[in-house]
Amino acid sequence: MLPPEDHASATHGPTTLPGVPMLRRHFTTGLTVATLAGALPRRAEAAEKVLRVGMTAADIPSTTGQPSQGAEGIRFAGITGYDGLTNWDLSRGDRKARIRPGLAESWSTDAADRNRWTFRLRQGVTFHDGSEFNAEAVVWNLDKVMNKDAPQYDSAQAAQAATFVAPITSYRAVDGSTVEITTREPNANLPWKLVSVFFSSPARWRELGGSWARFAQNPSGTGPWRFDKVVPRERIEYVRNAHYWDSARIPKCDRLVVVPMPDPLTRGAALLSGQVDWIEAPSPDMIPRLRNAGMNIVTNGYPHVWPYLLSCLPDSPFRDVRVRQAINLGIDREGLVALLGGTAMAAKGAALPNDPWFGQPQFQLRHDPREAKRLLQAAGYGPRNPCNATVLISTSGSGQMQPLPMNEAIKQGLAEIGINLRLEVLEWETLRGRRRSGAAAPENRGMHALNNSLGTADPSSLIDTTWSKRNPPVGVNWGLFNDPKVDDLAARAEVEFDSEKQDLLLGELHAAFVDNALWAFIVHDLNPRAMSPRVKGFVQAQSWQQDLTTVDIA
Repeated sequence: MLPPEDHASATHGPTTLPGVPMLRRHFTTGLTVATLAGALPRRAEAAEKVLRVGMTAADIPSTTGQPSQGAEGIRFAGITGYDGLTNWDLSRGDRKARIRPGLAESWSTDAADRNRWTFRLRQGVTFHDGSEFNAEAVVWNLDKVMNKDAPQYDSAQAAQAATFVAPITSYRAVDGSTVEITTREPNANLPWKLVSVFFSSPARWRELGGSWARFAQNPSGTGPWRFDKVVPRERIEYVRNAHYWDSARIPKCDRLVVVPMPDPLTRGAALLSGQVDWIEAPSPDMIPRLRNAGMNIVTNGYPHVWPYLLSCLPDSPFRDVRVRQAINLGIDREGLVALLGGTAMAAKGAALPNDPWFGQPQFQLRHDPREAKRLLQAAGYGPRNPCNATVLISTSGSGQMQPLPMNEAIKQGLAEIGINLRLEVLEWETLRGRRRSGAAAPENRGMHALNNSLGTADPSSLIDTTWSKRNPPVGVNWGLFNDPKVDDLAARAEVEFDSEKQDLLLGELHAAFVDNALWAFIVHDLNPRAMSPRVKGFVQAQSWQQDLTTVDIA
């Protein structure tokens, strides 16, 4: 067993490190670009290599093991400090990311009982505090998000993990290195689900008196980065885990600092001033200036879509498929791509057109105002009876790109065809909570659509959004869509363990998804990042997740 790491440096208050200027909360919330650029100190030279990242969220993700803040939270507080039984392979940028062994070296399902899975755990893995990772730790962590009677149960983490552990009914340690997991029904997609279920140290939790609040300030996982400082609303600091079990992924940098910066102009100014080395989702208006200053702008397609999830409840105009098709035909996607400076591509569905799951939809997404007006008229709407709808949107967030100007542009364009949108603006994590509760929840009464970026990286991303059995909180069928033919395709895809046959079923499912215009499919993000020329070695994976262990600072 490796010796425990020193966590005595964790702090509740701001601390300035050599070469890491202190970032106070006001830097992320409202200063003008000129004021910010002048106020932020430039980077001081230091012996250690420090990578400083400006993320889009308004707060740091939760650090207890199941991060908040969506996929960006997983990117900067999940796969950094933690591992799943399965992990993403983020080593290549020329193909869609796949899963690979993580804390489990292998897994299999019983051909005679497809509900039962066996996971063989990796030997010799330790948590950052030096305690052993084993089958008991797996059971303990599943209890923390599934077993309300367990002392370590954490409702906050359970909410974040709900869709990932939804198929699981039971689990047990067979021996110290083997875990058996049983699903409610046969589910070929369990390994894809488990890539986002992370494992916290039971020993650290007990050491801190069984308090998740104290654990959040002094976390311990198994990941390539060790948590060093957690300052709510301000930053997370990591140091490299020199004892990481995958020697090929021991970080090149000594320290990683992640800072919440929800305003895109603030992020750009921080990069230009030398306050950070890397920013997520730079403002399209600033990209030319960033390039002129020598910054690198990196993009790549990945399984992502920026849609409106449409309510199919009786009080929603989108209950009528003609209205759902009309909103799809009324959106000027190419105009949005131009607004975003070419950092997005027009959507043809939830999946990218080159994805094997795209299929052959008959309904062709395009900008066709005339046909949109005809469909609205056929559905009973016109100048004297406009189609009114309320859409929940966010100020920023993981994969949300530039949600405020994008939604304003959509609103203006749709008004020209007779769809009047009212935009209700929420903070990102609040919006995610409203998504998890579903359109029928009391807090969503009168809400007809929700703008939440989502991924299409795994089979469940299509199954859980279309199948009527996957209404929130166990799935993402936010609008409670229900169609027997679609349900049949989803059910068959879930239990198909032959990957080639499953691909064909998912293609049929996606085609039905588009033909029913279940969402307003708008654009795919190209995942733009801006970074200092000092940043080297980054491979932009075709994934919402990215590997920061390869990054170096020249």
